[in-house]
Amino acid sequence: MPRLHNPLPACSIGGVLEAGTDEAGRGCLAGPVVAAAVILPDGFSHPFINDSKQLSERRRMELRDLIKAEAVAWAIAMVSPEEIDRINILQASIEAMHRALAQLDPQPGAIAVDGNKFRPYRDIPFHTYVKGDGRYANIAAASILAKTERDLYMEAAALEYPQYGWAENKGYPTAAHRQAIETYGTTPLHRMSFRLLPQPCLPGFEEL
Repeated sequence: MPRLHNPLPACSIGGVLEAGTDEAGRGCLAGPVVAAAVILPDGFSHPFINDSKQLSERRRMELRDLIKAEAVAWAIAMVSPEEIDRINILQASIEAMHRALAQLDPQPGAIAVDGNKFRPYRDIPFHTYVKGDGRYANIAAASILAKTERDLYMEAAALEYPQYGWAENKGYPTAAHRQAIETYGTTPLHRMSFRLLPQPCLPGFEEL
């Protein structure tokens, strides 16, 4: 049986078109960082919508379709590895969220952001929430859309670069992914500003 939990409140501010926004892929060695923004209807409630990391892949894909069908507005955007290398991953994550927000129609009256870092978007008031994807459904919905979109992107990229195991690791720094980088080198999707290979241990020290 699927694991149910008490439904998350739809948003943090009632009576306002509040967009929840979140990103996926911040810690990856390869691929874009992807963000989503979602405005849910007032009173929206669903027992499965939660932080995407707490859901199975199958459940995320089911909820992806439901969110797109039920949301007042939703949008997805990404920032490329080249842009990540140029402006750094924090700024790239915020930029991806801004790009997603810019696509919303209608535009929100407020923004709820997962995490504790953001840059003002237009003149719309915002609030950051640490672990917000487990607190408010609009942020959780954004986390689900961002995660599923990025997973699908990396699965498609794996067809072109099968040796890196992206269909399984989605670009995250697994031992197998790093071994493939060492064996085959990098691709245009790798983030060259990241530490792609572990640094060698100094004599007498163990790698943490």
